[in-house]
Amino acid sequence: PPAMSRRVVRQSKFRHVFGQPVKADQMYEDIRVSKVTCDSSFCAVNPKFVAIIVEAGGGGAFIVLPLAKTGRVDKNHPLVTGHTAPVLDIDWCPHNDNVIASASEDTTVMVWQIPDYVPMRNITEPVVTLEGHSKRVSIISWHPTARNVLLSAGCDNLVILWNVGTGEMLLVLDDMHTDLIYNVGWNRNGSLLVTTCKDKKVRIIDPRKQQIVAEKAKPHDGARPIRAIFMADGKIFTTGFSKMSERQLGLWDLKNFEEPIALQEMDTSNGVLLPFYDPDSSIVYLCGKGDSSIRYFEITDEAPYVHYLNTYSSKEPQRGMGFMPKRGLDVSKCEIARFFKLHERKCEPIVMTVPRKSDLFQDDLYPDTPGPEPALEADEWLSGKDAEPILISLRDGYVPVKNRELKVVKKNILDNKPPPVSRRSQSACDPDFSRPALEEVLEEIRALKETVQAQEKRISDLENKLCQFTNGTD
Repeated sequence: PPAMSRRVVRQSKFRHVFGQPVKADQMYEDIRVSKVTCDSSFCAVNPKFVAIIVEAGGGGAFIVLPLAKTGRVDKNHPLVTGHTAPVLDIDWCPHNDNVIASASEDTTVMVWQIPDYVPMRNITEPVVTLEGHSKRVSIISWHPTARNVLLSAGCDNLVILWNVGTGEMLLVLDDMHTDLIYNVGWNRNGSLLVTTCKDKKVRIIDPRKQQIVAEKAKPHDGARPIRAIFMADGKIFTTGFSKMSERQLGLWDLKNFEEPIALQEMDTSNGVLLPFYDPDSSIVYLCGKGDSSIRYFEITDEAPYVHYLNTYSSKEPQRGMGFMPKRGLDVSKCEIARFFKLHERKCEPIVMTVPRKSDLFQDDLYPDTPGPEPALEADEWLSGKDAEPILISLRDGYVPVKNRELKVVKKNILDNKPPPVSRRSQSACDPDFSRPALEEVLEEIRALKETVQAQEKRISDLENKLCQFTNGTD
């Protein structure tokens, strides 16, 4: 009878996703993870590096490790130490695996170039420092498709958009949030933002028009922080708390923002749930700070829309969590997600796989995914253009590209209006020190810099060789 067909188990290739921690020697040990109380994830990863915010006396620091450098971290391993107060958030640039941004209690955002080799000393000089917030900056997020566009949000209730390539502010969104901003997320093509705020509202913002295009008061009734992210199709996924302090998740459609498409209660733990989303598989992973589990759900167009898949459970609570972009996964092992779980003194990768018998490339698990090429330049985006991410195939795996230098060209105010100069007064300047001479000096400085960097790399390689040599004779 037709009534029976209702009971059929929902078909999904993700019903059997299972998580596994890596072997002990594949962890990163002896890292003093930051103890700052902040709902950020403290960890950012990409196909080349894992970056972790660490304890730092007197300033703010994070450590960057090449992915392959597992095991015990040398206590003299260099740190990134430019901030004068704790680092609160870090985010790798999606279009350059050697560029990372950091936000700090010292009110600044800094952008760093990380070399492919391990430097000898701490990295203390950012490529650019972005100053504009008047209070601590707890959130940063790169634009998904436009080159060098970075968002920051601070405890001054401001959201600022920057062009990192010029060091300039592009847009300042003030007068939108009446209280502390909890989180900010881009939609897939970077045309809209979703924010959550202590005033219990979720806002959808068009940053270029500087307008709130939709908002929802109290998507969750509880007083504790709400998080919100965009799904690939433009729906909004939220986590929060009910009146009875139960943790909830919600799914919302902007066309009818009043009523949730789905609202589910989970448990009564008080850790804020950080959602991590994979648009390719339409899976949301929920990691609570202080939880020892990761719950995951598939989002579909059929009721109940948010389908519980499974829970990865462990003994130890997580202090923070990194989430690898799709192009950093091992497609030959049918890996569909990899988390980097922070403990007090170590970082433990957790691999999520879909078991398959075949060794062939599983194209249903790996649709084309955003690659490292930006689809737009910053000024194109600012002028109103939108573009979807440029996709790449993972059929042959993804090989990270060599280090590309981030160039910052500060616009000179004087460039805009050259002063009127009469022919005579021009020659009154030192005629010898002409523009070509200046170019030559700059060229020489550049060459010297390159030599020093090459020497540092050579020294570091030799030191590594020496280490291997001396270790071998112990």
